[in-house]
Amino acid sequence: MSTINRVVCVLILLASLVAILETEPMLRALSPRLFPTLETVFVVIFIGEYLLRLYVVGEDPRYRGIKGRLRYVFSFWAMVDLLAILPYFLGFMVQNNGFLLRMLRLALMLRLTRLGRFSQAWVALAEALKSRSHELWLSAGLAMLLLLLSSFCLYLAEAPAQPEVFGSLPRVLWWSVTTLTTVGYGDMVPITGLGKFFAGLTAVAGIGIIAMPTGILAAVLSDAFQKNR
Repeated sequence: MSTINRVVCVLILLASLVAILETEPMLRALSPRLFPTLETVFVVIFIGEYLLRLYVVGEDPRYRGIKGRLRYVFSFWAMVDLLAILPYFLGFMVQNNGFLLRMLRLALMLRLTRLGRFSQAWVALAEALKSRSHELWLSAGLAMLLLLLSSFCLYLAEAPAQPEVFGSLPRVLWWSVTTLTTVGYGDMVPITGLGKFFAGLTAVAGIGIIAMPTGILAAVLSDAFQKNR
């Protein structure tokens, strides 16, 4: 990685840290102008870097001329660069909308995705994930099937006894998610014998459902690290 790319990576991390710290009201109160000023500085630097990349990309035969540069603008990493800058300007349009402003602050985290262009490890990991996509989709499909099945069983068993809690499949789906992932908030608890039986089966099945993609991802990471070596 070149020195310039290292500097850009450090700036991306610093800009992301500033965006995170800006969400703390106490820090904003200490210096109301500090975070907007830092944000402006980072955006100016990133815009300059984007324009420089757009200028020098013509050295690549694929992106020579106006048409070539337009092709580059709509390439994946160029779009990521642009989307990482855009929230700063949109922020001026939603100053009076707290929800949208928080969404834009979250969108600033898109800058972290720019680190992917500077790391071969990310490329190796993406290729490894693609090679195991069939297994990952299969495990996701099994998880969704089990979620729906467990929700339906609990709905049948518990809806008559607790209609306010288990009275619809969408409500019971929340219970299935927390149970299958072994989180278990305890806000929805079956009280009938049949409901407890199905709940026990769901909890046991959740162990396997979590273990399946975990094992696949572990193998993917191992493949990526071995390829990187």
